[in-house]
Amino acid sequence: MKRMGASVLIVGVALWSSVAGPLDAVEPHAAEPVRVMRNLQALYTFDEGQGDTIRDRSGVAPRLDLVIDKPSEIQWQNGELLVRSVTKVSSVGPAKKINRALKRSNAVTIEVWIQPDNDRQSGPARIVSLSANASKRNITLGQEKNHVDVRLRTTKTSTNGTPSTATATRTLGKRLTHVVYTRNRKGVTHIYLNGKQQVVSKVAGNFSNWDLSYPLVLANEASTNRPWLGTFHLVAIYSCALTATEVEKNFKVGAQAQGKPLVSPVHVLHQKEQFFETKIAPMLAKNCLECHDSSSKKGELDLSRKAAALAGGESGKVVVPGKSSESYLWEQIVADEMPPEGARLSEQDKLLIKQWIDDGAVWSLAQLDPAVYANENQVATNWVQRLTLSEYVQTVHSAVGVDIAKEADEILPADLRADGFSNTAYNLNVDLKHVQAYSRLAEIIVTRMDVLKFAARFSRSQKLSTDDTMRQFVASMGKWLLRGPLEEREVTLYSGIATTVASVGGDYQEAVSLLIEAMLQSPRFIYRMEQQRGDGTAWPVDQYELASRLSYILWGGPPDQELMRAADDGEFYDRELIEKQVVRMLNDPRAVDRSLQFIVEWLDLGRLNHLRPNREKFPQWYDGLAADMHAETLAFFQDVVWQQGRPLVDLLNAQVTYATPGLAAHYNFQQQGNFQQQGNFQRQKDPFSEDDVPSVGEGLMRYDVSSVSSRGGLLTQGSVLTMGGDDASMVTRGLFVLQGILRGMVKDPPPGLDTTPVPSKPGLSQRGIAEQRIANGSCAGCHLKFEPLAYGLEKYDGLGAFHHKDEHGNRLREDGEILFPGTAKPVPYQSSAELMDLLAASERVGESLTWKVTQFSVGRPLNGADARIIDSIHQSAKRGGGTYSALMTAIVMSDLVQRVQTEADELETDE
Repeated sequence: MKRMGASVLIVGVALWSSVAGPLDAVEPHAAEPVRVMRNLQALYTFDEGQGDTIRDRSGVAPRLDLVIDKPSEIQWQNGELLVRSVTKVSSVGPAKKINRALKRSNAVTIEVWIQPDNDRQSGPARIVSLSANASKRNITLGQEKNHVDVRLRTTKTSTNGTPSTATATRTLGKRLTHVVYTRNRKGVTHIYLNGKQQVVSKVAGNFSNWDLSYPLVLANEASTNRPWLGTFHLVAIYSCALTATEVEKNFKVGAQAQGKPLVSPVHVLHQKEQFFETKIAPMLAKNCLECHDSSSKKGELDLSRKAAALAGGESGKVVVPGKSSESYLWEQIVADEMPPEGARLSEQDKLLIKQWIDDGAVWSLAQLDPAVYANENQVATNWVQRLTLSEYVQTVHSAVGVDIAKEADEILPADLRADGFSNTAYNLNVDLKHVQAYSRLAEIIVTRMDVLKFAARFSRSQKLSTDDTMRQFVASMGKWLLRGPLEEREVTLYSGIATTVASVGGDYQEAVSLLIEAMLQSPRFIYRMEQQRGDGTAWPVDQYELASRLSYILWGGPPDQELMRAADDGEFYDRELIEKQVVRMLNDPRAVDRSLQFIVEWLDLGRLNHLRPNREKFPQWYDGLAADMHAETLAFFQDVVWQQGRPLVDLLNAQVTYATPGLAAHYNFQQQGNFQQQGNFQRQKDPFSEDDVPSVGEGLMRYDVSSVSSRGGLLTQGSVLTMGGDDASMVTRGLFVLQGILRGMVKDPPPGLDTTPVPSKPGLSQRGIAEQRIANGSCAGCHLKFEPLAYGLEKYDGLGAFHHKDEHGNRLREDGEILFPGTAKPVPYQSSAELMDLLAASERVGESLTWKVTQFSVGRPLNGADARIIDSIHQSAKRGGGTYSALMTAIVMSDLVQRVQTEADELETDE
C-alpha cells in the first residue's frame, strides 16, 4: 500500500495481509497448441538437467524456485525429474506468492504430468502440497494407491483439508498421466485425468483461513513423512479454475516442455501492446504532441493518430518497424533534435524508443490523448483511502446510529482538494490534529450510545468475562464496526481491553465502551483498509473489500447488513448477484446523495460559501444569492439525472432550471420571454435524519427555459459562471471548459507571470482583452486553446446575469468556435445555446464525464494504465443509455473496482 505522509498514531489495530497475482493473459488460436497462461502462478518443467534447484518458469514475480533436499535421491532425465528414494523438493520458506494469490482468488488449479513408481503408495503420498506437516495444509494433491486424492482447506473443512475429493479406484497406475484438479470460487471441484473429467463435486467455504506460512513441497510432506516416488514431467499451479476446454488444451500440448511454445504469440503481442501503452505512448504524448498533433501538424507530421503517425510527414516515414537505424524519429531523438524545446529525453527513455521500434513498433492505440497521461507520475494502484469528513460522518451514523456531523465539522481538519476532488486518496493524510480529533470524537460517540443495547446485537451475554465468550463478542462486533472479519491477533488484542478492565474491577458496560472507543479510532475504521501488498499486478478484491467498495462508491458510506450478508454467503463471486446488489443500491436515497456530492466536487461548489463580489459593481447582490445558485445546480442535477433519468451529457443543455424568487429576479426571468414556471422543487426525506427536510435549498421553483435562449445547462448557471470572478475572466471560464468539460491539456503559465485579471474598459470588453492576448505571439500558443472556449459566455457577467452590453457600454458577443481535443478543425457556433448543444452532442464530453465520475468513484487520479478499462466503462454506460445509473453500474462492475492493483512487495521474496 502507499506510504502515508504522516504516521498514523491512533489507538487501535492496523493488521492486514497481502496477496498478489498476475494479470489475465489473452489466449491464442494458434496452429500449434500452447499452454494456457491465464492466472498461472508457478510452472516447473524440470528441464534444468542438473543441480539441486528447480526454476519457476512461469515468469510471474517473485520467482518461486524449489530446492531438492537430497539430490542423491533424484535422477535428472531429459526434461524429467525421477524421484528414486525418499526426499523432498520444496521452496525455501513460505510459498507466499502462491498462498496469497490462491487465498485471494478462492480458486485453484493444480496440474501435473507424472508417472508414479508404483500403485501402492498411500498416506496419501504427497505429489504437490502447500502444507506444514501431515495434518495441517492448505491444499495437497496426492496418490492413494491406485487413485488420486486431493485435500483442500476451506472454512467448511478441517485444517487437514478433509473430507477429501478423490477419483475412483484403479484410475492411477504406473503409466504417464496428466492429472488436473480445479476448484472455482463457488466451490465446484473437478478432477481430470488425461483431459477427461473423472470427478465433479462441491467443496464449500472459502480460503480465508489459509495459512500463508506454508511452503510448496513436491514428492513429500514438509515434515518428510509422506513420500512419493515417481517421475515429474511438469507441475503448474493457477489461481483460477481452468475450464474443461483449457484442461484439454493443456493435455494436447503434452508432457514435455522442450520444443513446445509455453507462451502464445498472442500473449507476446499483448505484452508488446502493454509496453507501447505504458512506456511509449506517455512519452510521445508528453514530448511530441505539442507540435505534432492533429491541429498543429508541424512538418505535416501527426503523431497523435496511429494511421497518420505510421504514414509519416513531409520528411517521409518516421518509423520503420523493426529498423530503428532507418527511422527518422530515432535519428531526431538520438541527435537530441526532438523534442526541440524543454528537457531532452533521458538515455533510458531513448533506449525504450529504440527497443520499441526494433521490436516491431507495435502501435495499439488509434489515437494518443495527452489527457490520458497527465497523471503518469501517479501509479495506477488503489491507494489506502482515509474516510473523508462526509464519509466518516455517514460511517459513524450507519455503524452505531449517532449523528456526529456538527462535532466532526468543528473538530476534524477540512479535506483539501487535489486533482479536482477532495476525496483524492494521496491527499487524505493523517496528522496529529486528526489523531486528537478522532480520539475526542470517539469519546463523544460512545457517550451518546446506548452501549448495552448496541452490545446485545452481538452477544446475549452481558457478563464481563475473559473466556471465549468475550472473544466471540469482540469478533462479531468488530466485524460490523470494522467492515470485515477480524484476524485472530486482532481479536486477541481487542479482547485484552476487556481483560484489563476486569483486572481493575470494572464492569461489562465500561469494557464494551472502551472496546467501541478503540475500534472507532482503529485505522480499519478510519481508513478503507485493503490487502494491497503483492507483486504489482491486479487481483480480485475479497468479499468484504468489494462490499466496502460498492457501498462507499455508490453511497459514500459503509456496507449495510445486506451487503455484509452477501459477503458472508460468498455471493460476490457471482457477477449476476453483484449486479442485483448494485440495482438495489442505486434505488436507495443514499445513491442520490452520493451523486450530489460528485456534482459539488466536480464544479467546486464549495467556493460559493466564500463568494464576496464587489457590491459597487454588483448592487443586485444579496446575502443568500450564492446559496440559491448552489441550490439551483443541485436541484437541476437531481431533476435531469434522477427524476428524468436522462444521459449525463444532457446536463450541458437541458431546458430546465430551478430558482428561488431572488435568483429568478437576478436572472431577469420575468422579462425574458414566455417560459413556464412549473411548481415547487420536490422534497425528499433525508435518509440520515428523522426530519422531513428539502435536500437542497428553500423556495426553489422549477422553470421550463426552452424559450429563454440564454439559459439551459450547467454552463449558464450562476454557480458555474461565478468561477470567472467579478471580471468574468475568460481565462478561468475557458480553462474550466477545456479541463473540466473537454479534458483538454494546456501548460502551466511561466513562473513569475502576472495572472491578475485584466478589467474591461470603454472600447475593450473581456473578449477584446482575450483576443489581444491571443494576438501576442508569446501567449497565443496556450491561450488559443482555451480562451475562445469562453467566447460564448461573454454576455454573462461575473455573477451570471445576462447582458447585451457591459457596464462600459461595450457590445458583447456570444459567437465563436470550439476545437475539440484530438480534432483538426474547430466547429463554429453563433450563440451560447448553440455552444451548449455542441457540447452535449460531443463524444469527447461524454468520455470526459465518464473520466470525471470514475475518478471521483475510485478516489485517485487516472492514467494510461486505466485507459482501456475506462473506455470499456464508457461503452458499457452508452449501451445503458448514458445515464448516471448506467455509468455507476459500469464502474463498479469493472476491473477498477472488482480487482485491486497491488503494489510490488520489494522487501519480501520467495527465493
